[in-house]
Amino acid sequence: MKRFIESAAVVVVLLVLWHFARQSGRWTEYILPGPLRVWNTFWDMAGDGSLLKHTLSSLARVFYGFSAAFILAFVLGTLAGVFPRSASFYSPIVEFLRNVPPMSLIPLLILWFGIGERSKIIFIVLTSFFPMFLSIQKGFASCDIKLLEVGSAFSFSRWQRFRRIMLPAAVPDILVGMRVGLGFSWRAIIGAEMIAAAGGLGYMILHAQQISRSDRVIVGIFVIGTVGCLCNWLFSFAMKRLTWGGVNDSWS
Repeated sequence: MKRFIESAAVVVVLLVLWHFARQSGRWTEYILPGPLRVWNTFWDMAGDGSLLKHTLSSLARVFYGFSAAFILAFVLGTLAGVFPRSASFYSPIVEFLRNVPPMSLIPLLILWFGIGERSKIIFIVLTSFFPMFLSIQKGFASCDIKLLEVGSAFSFSRWQRFRRIMLPAAVPDILVGMRVGLGFSWRAIIGAEMIAAAGGLGYMILHAQQISRSDRVIVGIFVIGTVGCLCNWLFSFAMKRLTWGGVNDSWS
């Protein structure tokens, strides 16, 4: 409750500062709409169903993109952590793509995959894959060597060492990577929906910019941030219930 009150107080202060900044006359309504106008616009868009439609479209894209990125990151991260020599086959490509901004790949994504959902999901995958891959790889590679020696003493097979020792030891890093990757997925939604989208929060913001509706732009920004925070909270809540020990204690 104390944390909630402190957070609410910060929000109230920011709203008051926003209101006085608008009332100062330094910025016009076109550049900086007031909180009341943004609030009314939010309710108008919520009332006609357009806001819910755009939000669900973005949620679906984030879900598919994040899921595909996690599966790919888990497979490659496991290979890199359990079989370090296999990394030489794909490490150069991964390192190269990790340093290429996904925005620069949009023209090629459109040429190769068209302007449908596939190119948008691939864009989200390219954005969220790398933090998850690096975290998962680190989790498996940093497994305590003493635990592996205990497994050898009990004559564990390779699969038993992976399932009983390496995977449980890597769970904290896997979860951290998933949490960071989920945030990157939401950050990528604007770029993904620049690819000739007909719906979604990113599309809503870009369309509002074209028709000079800064109040709708701010509504879109707030909705993206709020839904992203909600997804992060739900993920954190689920992990606290499904995990144990240090993960549960350190999860904020």
